[in-house]
Amino acid sequence: MELEAGQVAVVTGAASGIGLAMARRFAAEGLRVVLADVEEGALAKAAGELSADGAEVLARTVDVSKRDSVLALADAAYDAFGAVHVLCNNAGVGSGAEGRMWQHEPNDWTWAFAVNVWGVFHGIQAFVPRMIEGGAPGHVVNTSSGDGGIAPLPTASVYAVTKSAVVTMTESLYAHLRAERARIGASVLFPGPHMLRTGLWESHRNRPERYAKQRPRRTPYRTLDQYEAAMKQAGQEVLFTPVEEVAGHVVDGIRADRFWMLPPSEHSDRQIRARSQSMLDRANPAYLESFILD
Repeated sequence: MELEAGQVAVVTGAASGIGLAMARRFAAEGLRVVLADVEEGALAKAAGELSADGAEVLARTVDVSKRDSVLALADAAYDAFGAVHVLCNNAGVGSGAEGRMWQHEPNDWTWAFAVNVWGVFHGIQAFVPRMIEGGAPGHVVNTSSGDGGIAPLPTASVYAVTKSAVVTMTESLYAHLRAERARIGASVLFPGPHMLRTGLWESHRNRPERYAKQRPRRTPYRTLDQYEAAMKQAGQEVLFTPVEEVAGHVVDGIRADRFWMLPPSEHSDRQIRARSQSMLDRANPAYLESFILD
């Protein structure tokens, strides 16, 4: 797909982090952008900055876990611009779960699945039929993660399970679009190859009451800065990938019709090989041993 001035890109989770970086890059390419986010104040700030830079912007407060909210977003986008060419289902949260899996609160899983999995599905159902009907070339990008999308980080198992589901959903979407001979591409995005400075670590700030924890946390939430400081104290440097680099990877991937938006990484490649070999050998998942806790 060629990205051209005047086309329309919809990005969820667009008020900050990867989503905002993608919106800025699309705007720089001349696209009109639809920003969707649950965080109203940050969304207004992001939209104002993009508009001030000359972009044509539509901003909508959206809770992707609610089907009606995403359907309303699609209506607003088509009412404003008449078409959508790029859809980035990017909104995501960390669950805040503590302890072993059998100790997790069900609401940690319910909330994470509502946003990370159902949010992507709602986006697909709200936009893809209209994109196909429009007849123009288009592309859908679903944000996954190396945690789960490649191999799970057991200390963040809820998040990993949801991001694994996003990969399978996108593979299925790709097959369905090809079966329909639609002019719509599909990609799964693995942001990286290093860590990113995003608001994912503070996801709890937007946790709805309907998904509230039923008991107090045993430990305080840890910020990214606290994690980085702890790693440095342990003698381990934490590398970060700029979100702008991720956005560039997305634009390049759309133009190349690249399904796996997976940046080169020796670490990721080792995980992929180890996991695949474990399956081929019908062997126990030795690639998880380094994560097994005392």
